[in-house]
Amino acid sequence: MRRRSFITLLGGAAAWPLAARAQPAMPVVGFLLGGSLTDTPTHLVTAFHQGLKGAGFVEGQNVAIEYRPDEHQPDRLRLLVADLLHRQVALIVGSTPAALAAKAVTATVPIVFVTGGDPVKVGLVASLNRPGGNVTGVSFTTVELAAKQLGLLRELRPGAARIAVLVDPKFPTTERFVSEVRAAASAIGQQLIVLEVSNDHEIETAFTTLVQRGAGALLWGTGWFMLSQRERVVALAARHRIPAMYLLRDYVQAGGLMSYASSNTDAYRQAGVYAGRILKGEKPGDLPVMLPTKFELVINIKTAKALGLDIPDKLLAIADEVIE
Repeated sequence: MRRRSFITLLGGAAAWPLAARAQPAMPVVGFLLGGSLTDTPTHLVTAFHQGLKGAGFVEGQNVAIEYRPDEHQPDRLRLLVADLLHRQVALIVGSTPAALAAKAVTATVPIVFVTGGDPVKVGLVASLNRPGGNVTGVSFTTVELAAKQLGLLRELRPGAARIAVLVDPKFPTTERFVSEVRAAASAIGQQLIVLEVSNDHEIETAFTTLVQRGAGALLWGTGWFMLSQRERVVALAARHRIPAMYLLRDYVQAGGLMSYASSNTDAYRQAGVYAGRILKGEKPGDLPVMLPTKFELVINIKTAKALGLDIPDKLLAIADEVIE
């Protein structure tokens, strides 16, 4: 995503603090972004705006938003949170690592998270129904789908002796995700090749390694860094002719083979709704964590043909969407 289009979407970076100063009564939302302005998926920010609007808030009219990217450096998050608190934001929005960093710094400013993991297990809330404290949010549940995703990948490539799993070791939900995949693989006798990637060079090396070790398919992990590399990994999978299962629909839209997931776009829209409700006076601890109600299997037939794959009729029959 181009920096110019992102800034245009958000109303112009230079205008944010000015808008807040021009209207002192206007509440300010701190939005912590994983990665940089150039690789943040625009549709997720748009979805958040839509949720806010549904709750009666429009950026620049009755709410200001301060965007802070961590530039793929999680260690910066506490400094970014401190900066937002210094600006007296009304609430903070962010993904798993951002929300954890914010929770470690403040017990009073409301925090709305969007996570792909179990928010209780990662330490964001004490309970899904009654979060308590100053934190609530939305889970689009990717980590707990690992067994299902591995099973679907096996149906596509039943003869694959080894399946590669690429993960970002720095992301908070990765350990849980790997544990889920290993347990599922052990139950069905599937060999795994787990490789860690946390920068551009390691992605190239990982693909070389998985090909050399005879991986017949790939399961791509979760996290902001992983998502920011979606176009690149889709291209590498195509170049090496590796069928891949992804944790989000975003990858299939970028040309990936298939995904099984709930909608992270809808999760960010729901986060916007919750942010609006909190701005109106509701307490985050009284708002139950929202969970997905629908999971979709999306298959890209064009990519399958390019890889020389015949998608089994069973998979096509249960697919919620087939991209031609």
